[in-house]
Amino acid sequence: MFRNFLEWIRSVIRKMFNGKLIGDKLKVDIAVSTDMIRAIELWADLYENKAPWLENEDIVSLELPSAIAREIATLVVLEYKSEITGSARADWLNEQYKKIKKELRKQLEYGCAKGGLVIKPYVSGTELSFDFVQADSFFPTEYDSTGKCTAGIFVCQKIVSDEYYTRLEYHQLQGTTYFVINKAYKSSDKNTLGDPIALDEIEEWAELEEETTIKNVKSPLFGYFKTPFANTVDTTSPLGVSVYSRAIKLIEEADKQFSRILWEYEGSELAIDADVTTLQQSKVNEKLKLPKLKERLFRATGQNKDGSSFYNIFSPEIRDSSLFNGLNNILKRIEFNCGLAYGTISDPQMIEKTAEEIKTSKQRSYSTVTDIQGSLEDALNDTVYAMDVLTTLYHLAPLGKYETSHEWDDSILVDAKSEQSIMMQEVNSGIIKKIFYLMKRYGVTEEQAMEMIPQETEPEENIEDEE
Repeated sequence: MFRNFLEWIRSVIRKMFNGKLIGDKLKVDIAVSTDMIRAIELWADLYENKAPWLENEDIVSLELPSAIAREIATLVVLEYKSEITGSARADWLNEQYKKIKKELRKQLEYGCAKGGLVIKPYVSGTELSFDFVQADSFFPTEYDSTGKCTAGIFVCQKIVSDEYYTRLEYHQLQGTTYFVINKAYKSSDKNTLGDPIALDEIEEWAELEEETTIKNVKSPLFGYFKTPFANTVDTTSPLGVSVYSRAIKLIEEADKQFSRILWEYEGSELAIDADVTTLQQSKVNEKLKLPKLKERLFRATGQNKDGSSFYNIFSPEIRDSSLFNGLNNILKRIEFNCGLAYGTISDPQMIEKTAEEIKTSKQRSYSTVTDIQGSLEDALNDTVYAMDVLTTLYHLAPLGKYETSHEWDDSILVDAKSEQSIMMQEVNSGIIKKIFYLMKRYGVTEEQAMEMIPQETEPEENIEDEE
């Protein structure tokens, strides 16, 4: 379906973007190779627990792709703080910015899973709202010399009364001029665009303009986050890749190993093989009736060759230790390929490491997270810029300067308890003041920390002298 979807988008693009709208110089084409299309489709299937190997009913999923994406997204935004400050304009932007921060962890998870995410602000009444467009609904068409996306198509679909409504929104930056084009279509078949319709046929699209041109724009009016990893699917593509793109075969093996463990437990279930003559017989229909105990405990068998009855307990030894050890080793390889520290998804109790190995493992996770934080910070800065442009264009707030700050947590590399212990030693040694320790330890302001410091009392003997 994804390939068909891309083909009809290409078909519409040829019809939509003619010389009258953009200019004869524009060559609009989807800048996504066939290999990348297939990869994005696979990453999405894995995240949604629809891996191809799960078509075999004997294989049970550990749902590792979604767990890996969630864990990385959580580590990236752990205790993340960001604000827009500097003026009345900045204060207004900051209120709108809170809408992004509220959704950031969840949306970043989608971005980590599929390799990219677009944050696109738009005007809604007298405020700003935001579209979070996942990698399989965004089609880049142009990049600059640094690999930054400067043009692309956003796809938005709605189903109303069994009819499929599709909106294609094209953005392109040419020099300092920005073009936005919206086209809507209606179809009874989800695999085709159908006929063009007016935007106001859908209430949410009614306020959108079909064509908009904005002057003096320095950057695309959206923030494009992509994972900062080398693209092993298509080395010529500037697109990002899934955080688990290098561990897909290992994830398949982990699912198979986990299924073996479940089968080991099921196949080793306690049972009693009993001669049919030892089981009760129903007087009603002359059928075997199992004892009152759990019915699955007994298995009816024939008699021995010599005609004698037998009663045998089936209770084989479970090989779970070796199987779990094998699974844990696979999970460790997945952690390594995904740039995570050992023990993130594997069992930390089964990992024997030296102090140097622990440091190296944490450093690997720290590098992964900090690289993603840098890429996300760039995307957020671009988003704030787009917010500022739209605010000016639609006169939503007074003009003014703004500055965006980002504060990331570094507890991945530095253990919180160890850091606290070091700070306590520094306080006792007089290297730092108590007030700075309290501000860091409890996340309070300087004034609040001052109030937390107990007031000094007079010595006990002085009180006795006064009496």
